[in-house]
Amino acid sequence: MRGSTQIQDLTELDLAVEEKTENKIVLFNDEVNTFDHVIDMLVEACDHTPVQAEQCSLIVHYKGKCSVKTGEYSDLEPRCSKLLEAGLTAEIQ
Repeated sequence: MRGSTQIQDLTELDLAVEEKTENKIVLFNDEVNTFDHVIDMLVEACDHTPVQAEQCSLIVHYKGKCSVKTGEYSDLEPRCSKLLEAGLTAEIQ
């Protein structure tokens, strides 16, 4: 019986960890948008500081992608939509 309880406890723990996993907006590199445009949109859509937005834009440029905002899906969805409407390539993961 004891083993069964341990498995149930682990299953509940796995579910709790899954529920706490935050979503994130990932911005991808493209050959179209300027650094200034990306920086401006990160400030506007994701509430970045100009320095934070510049750092993210450099990471995107050199690494190909960068997580630019984490949080609840309901908060990220309109932010990601704003980035997409501005011509950036982003998705919620």
